[in-house]
Amino acid sequence: MIILGVDPGSRTTGYAFLEKKSDETIRVLEYGTVSAKSTEELPDRLVKIVTELEELVEHYKPQALSMEGVFFSKNVHSSLVLGHIRGAILVMCRRRGMEFFEYSPRSVKLAVTGDGGASKEKVALLVRTRLGMKQSDDVKLDATDALAIACTHLFPQKELVKKTPSRKSASKKTAQWKELIVKMGGKLPE
Repeated sequence: MIILGVDPGSRTTGYAFLEKKSDETIRVLEYGTVSAKSTEELPDRLVKIVTELEELVEHYKPQALSMEGVFFSKNVHSSLVLGHIRGAILVMCRRRGMEFFEYSPRSVKLAVTGDGGASKEKVALLVRTRLGMKQSDDVKLDATDALAIACTHLFPQKELVKKTPSRKSASKKTAQWKELIVKMGGKLPE
C-alpha cells in the first residue's frame, strides 16, 4: 500500500509518499515540499501546488491520502485560504479514486512522539528516527510533518483514525464544539 501524506499550506505544502509492504516494513519513496510565491494570487498558487502534486501522484499511484485536519485559527482569512488548498488537493486525489483520511495536528504529534503538544522539531526528529532515516538539518519541517501524517495513518492508534466525517460523527463534533466554547470562556445554553 502506498500512502500520500500531506501537510497543506498556502505557500509551502509538505508531501510524503510511504509504502507499507506485506511484511509490515515501511519504505520512504519520496518526501519534500511544493512551494508557491506569496506574491502570486491564490488561484495561481493552487494551480502550482496541485499540478506538482499531480505529477507525483501519477508517478507513485498512492491508494490513500492522509492529510492534516483543519485547526481553529484566530485569522479567518488564513483558515479560508488553507481550506481552498485542502479542497483542491482532496478533489485531485478523489478523482484518482484515493481514500481520504485526516488527522488533527495533536493526534499526529501524539501518534509519532507520544506527546500531543510536541514541537515540530521533536516530531521531525522522532519520525525520521522511526523510519530509519538519516538526520539532516536541511529538511523543511513541512516535509517532516507530511512524513508524520503518513506515519500516523500507517501506524494508527484506533482512537486516532478518522475517515471523512459521517453522520455518526455529528455528536462527537457537537461535543468538540461545546468543549471549545467552554475553553474560550463562553457559556452553553442550559
